[in-house]
Amino acid sequence: MLELKNIAKRVGAETHIHPTSLEFKPGSFNILLGTTLAGKTTLMQLMAGLEKPTAGEIWFGGVDVTGVAVQKRNVSMVYQQFINYPNMSVYDNIASPLRVGGVDSAEIKRRVGAMAELMRISAMLDRRPSELSGGQQQRTAMARALVKDSDLILLDEPLANLDFKLREELRDELPKLFGTRECVVVYATTEPTEALLFGGVTAALHEGRVADFGPTGDVYRQPATLTGAQVFSEPPINTVKVNKSGDRVSADGNVNWAAPADLPDGDYIVGIRAHHIVPVETPGSVPIDGTIKIAELSGSESMVHFDAFGSDWVSLSHGVHPFDAGAAATLYADMSACFYFTPDGKLVRSGETGGGR
Repeated sequence: MLELKNIAKRVGAETHIHPTSLEFKPGSFNILLGTTLAGKTTLMQLMAGLEKPTAGEIWFGGVDVTGVAVQKRNVSMVYQQFINYPNMSVYDNIASPLRVGGVDSAEIKRRVGAMAELMRISAMLDRRPSELSGGQQQRTAMARALVKDSDLILLDEPLANLDFKLREELRDELPKLFGTRECVVVYATTEPTEALLFGGVTAALHEGRVADFGPTGDVYRQPATLTGAQVFSEPPINTVKVNKSGDRVSADGNVNWAAPADLPDGDYIVGIRAHHIVPVETPGSVPIDGTIKIAELSGSESMVHFDAFGSDWVSLSHGVHPFDAGAAATLYADMSACFYFTPDGKLVRSGETGGGR
């Protein structure tokens, strides 16, 4: 088990990681989800031993490894930007950690071959990295990290530079690859959709803090905080301050809807994801009047940014729904699917599962 015990990282007057405690179990696939500069890479470098925490401890397998150098840990790390040995062939790049570990040549050949096949680079094993495309070099770097039987594997947005088809294939293959291993896998991404595809356990990060942590589906459907919901929503989650009184919830004094029976009277922040707001009225939907800012149409989806309640709201719906910028429009929200948060951002009720957390 990998345990982060109240670790923090400060550089001068800046705090990159606020006090954080997390546990990652053996055989688990864990995701660090957050925007750029949320702290994902710094947290991984602390886990690997590439950086030392300013405070707190890091334990692995029941041993305090806080001050242990990365060279003395059985860890592999893949960055978004590929790193390969330029004077070695692809085969030798992948085989290098196995040779350092004293693995016999027959086993090296078997494992390199299997990993090259997974990464679709079997035909390139005799080439040098300079003869490869950027995507092929990244696959080589990934193969070298994954071929080693590491106790801890850290993947920092490793698929970002790959083509769409290969990304989709590897998103499916990576969890299977680690399914029979007892290693701890930590995967960093900026994409909520990618986190949902992988499943496992997710830590939602924002400005060096963990906003939520738990099974990925729970963090998505029942975010503990508004910040966690914002991290796990793309397009951004729509929010508005509301008041619940009696059997009604009202927003901005004009828009109102039936209140959940189990919601106490008081002030809340409502959050509703973009795919619960559509241009077509549905049974029980609540009309939201606004002014169109941008309409982005693709072959299968329509994304509409509109001004509502004095802020930018987003609708994401199937099909093509044209709107003119600057025009008044009415969109329809399924408020039965919204989240209710306290004014300080704690979840009270999740409409996506019909209950609180």
